[in-house]
Amino acid sequence: MTIRVLVAEDQAAVRQGLVLILRSAPGIEVAGEAADGEEAVRLARELRPDLVLMDLSMPRLDGVSATGRITGEGLAEVLVLTTFDFDEYVFGALRAGAGGFLLKDSDAAALIDAVRTVAAGEGLIAPAVTRRLLTEFARSRPAPPRPPAADPARLSGLTPREREVLGRVGEGLSNAEIADRLAMAEATVKTHVSRILGKLGLRSRVQAAVLAQEFGLSREP
Repeated sequence: MTIRVLVAEDQAAVRQGLVLILRSAPGIEVAGEAADGEEAVRLARELRPDLVLMDLSMPRLDGVSATGRITGEGLAEVLVLTTFDFDEYVFGALRAGAGGFLLKDSDAAALIDAVRTVAAGEGLIAPAVTRRLLTEFARSRPAPPRPPAADPARLSGLTPREREVLGRVGEGLSNAEIADRLAMAEATVKTHVSRILGKLGLRSRVQAAVLAQEFGLSREP
């Protein structure tokens, strides 16, 4: 199954490099290119790609706002590219519903793998981003704005099985890996994840993973 990708990056040389990498990968098609956030949203509506590869710092409309519009309309999954392992933009994109985060200095193999992972609905955060993100969440001082999160009382609305699945999402496991770990069908895991997002008011698997880490669910057996 071909993954159709829209590349949104304002620097022409960087955008061309990303396009070349993606076109070299089997099963990935570059559906279009956007040089700013407004164009990214417009092309996402017109082309309906499976995934938008989104730079965060762009003219006219920044990547965070563009991500929010694209995910809000259910147009595509969004994989964010950032030059920073942690800043306020990461939180903004997380709140906006981005399905994954990858550092711009990642190699070609990591980029291709990330595109396939996020397009399949499996959230992804580059390890360096994850470490800084969770460190900031754990600090006692006021942290940057958090993504929409459930308080501990709202977690009680999850069934024991959903809590188990959420914990494994927090470990960064794919649906197939969770299915193997918990001895259930992969389709059942996907259903559980969808219900978890609905119950907790989350827009992406990545938000669920961060929440699971925040409340220590990934450390539960």
